[in-house]
Amino acid sequence: MNAPIFNPPCGGLPPQTSLMTGRAVFTEAYAVIPHGVMSDIVTSLLPGWDRTRVWILARPLTGFAETFAQYLMEVAPGGGSEAPEHDPQAQGVIFVVDGTLTLTLEGRPHAMRSGSYAYLPPGATWSLRNQGEAPARFHWVRKRYEPAPRLAVPEAFVTHVSEVDPVGMVGTDGAWATTRFVSPDDLRHDMHVNIVTLRPGASIPFEETHVMEHGLFVLEGKAVYRLNRDWVEVEAGDFMWLRAFCPQACYAGGPGPFRYLLYKDVNRHASLGPRHLRG
Repeated sequence: MNAPIFNPPCGGLPPQTSLMTGRAVFTEAYAVIPHGVMSDIVTSLLPGWDRTRVWILARPLTGFAETFAQYLMEVAPGGGSEAPEHDPQAQGVIFVVDGTLTLTLEGRPHAMRSGSYAYLPPGATWSLRNQGEAPARFHWVRKRYEPAPRLAVPEAFVTHVSEVDPVGMVGTDGAWATTRFVSPDDLRHDMHVNIVTLRPGASIPFEETHVMEHGLFVLEGKAVYRLNRDWVEVEAGDFMWLRAFCPQACYAGGPGPFRYLLYKDVNRHASLGPRHLRG
């Protein structure tokens, strides 16, 4: 059985006959980056990576979102990196959406396929290589780890979405469920990267308004999202970037499930000064 592909094709360039106007929007409270604007000309190259390009979907930006960066990486056959992370304070999550990769973590190789997930603590020794015959794509979420008194740094782990049971939201009969790769009670972790799934017609039935900022990449399906004062339509391959306290709710549009990869910062005191001054 083939592994699921959680990302529609991206890249290329629209023809000259295409209309310029689309669904991309950047506001004071949120941004929507549709998959149709993830073309070849907006990619970047990264030092230390070969045969690899990246769509940088989010990065710390003063006055907007401040805690994380999220990359959509595309590695050609034979490509990858022996020294992928240059920041010794950075932790990361890798989630593979297409193709196969070999992650070597603390000297041990792990075969990664669509749906594979890895948590990489700060200071971890790891490398990544595409030894397959087709390009591979994965999300790489990066955040500087915030130490807390009497709490150790979390250990690295590798798993697959099929190995983690979704937990239904209370009162929804499983229509709204979250695949949690880290226990919410594990206070060592200062970020969560989960998968949220809503069945067709299910909803987040109130305007969540909270301190956590979000990166949401739509893996499957479509929905109508309420963001601040606006309604926006999103579908597989789209990315949303939500500032802290941005009101948010949604309806899953069907005909299949609506599923997205969700980043949020958790389990730490609110900063009382600029983040770069933290110890």
